[in-house]
Amino acid sequence: MNENQMSLEAAVLKERQDMKREANKYRLLSLLSLVVFFTVWELAVRLGWVQTTHIAAPSKVVELFIRKLWDTSPDGSTLFQHTISSLQLSLTGFLLALVIGTPLGLLMGWFKPFDDFVKPIFNLIRPIPALGWIPIMILLLGIGLAAKSSIIFMAAFVPMVINSYTGIKLTNQALVNVAKTCGSNTWTIFFKVGIPSAMPMVFAGWKVALSISWMTLIAAEMMASNKGLGYMILMGRQFMMVDLILCGMFVIAIIGYLLYLILDVAESHVLRWRR
Repeated sequence: MNENQMSLEAAVLKERQDMKREANKYRLLSLLSLVVFFTVWELAVRLGWVQTTHIAAPSKVVELFIRKLWDTSPDGSTLFQHTISSLQLSLTGFLLALVIGTPLGLLMGWFKPFDDFVKPIFNLIRPIPALGWIPIMILLLGIGLAAKSSIIFMAAFVPMVINSYTGIKLTNQALVNVAKTCGSNTWTIFFKVGIPSAMPMVFAGWKVALSISWMTLIAAEMMASNKGLGYMILMGRQFMMVDLILCGMFVIAIIGYLLYLILDVAESHVLRWRR
């Protein structure tokens, strides 16, 4: 190994170490911001700056969180039971939207006749808020899992279609022309060029849809539910238990963040060619 190669490897190693130190610095800064936020919140409640009837201290929320792991009062279920119910509801609607909305957006963006046929219907559905479908879903599907999952489906469906459509529309025409020159047919180009090119936007749409699914969850679980994180929040309001409301909100936030991380890891794996 000559001197130039050794110098190059040393420079690369130093750059990687610098990048790692920089990343650790920003992680520490993020952790510090959370510590400061919750400390100020705790002090504000304990020192009487805000009334306990308006907001509970983080320590009280943590205490309730631990107790709800086995205690079913006052809403009839443990935190684990509420979480499983909400995950089943949210992921059913989200995955259904993913399976239907993503291929639909890709096909609309690639095949103009199909786009011209479907777009008028989609443009009629798109402006309607997901909560606006609640009366229709109750009439058609009752008040069970199917109806509530359908509300989440409608919330997640639109961003998935739009992002998939936009992503495949941005396919580099030069790549398409090269594939045509090599003798590829329309479907081969669609699968080999169009879909891989659209995947960054597709994943962005999935992340947006996942966030919307969790935001719609509370409203969906207010449709005569007896279990779920949204139901727990509703019971907290009825019993005037601010700590129960905040506990439900924090669990929704944490699970939503974990699901987002799973999508992020999947994106890094599927789109590793971008690196």
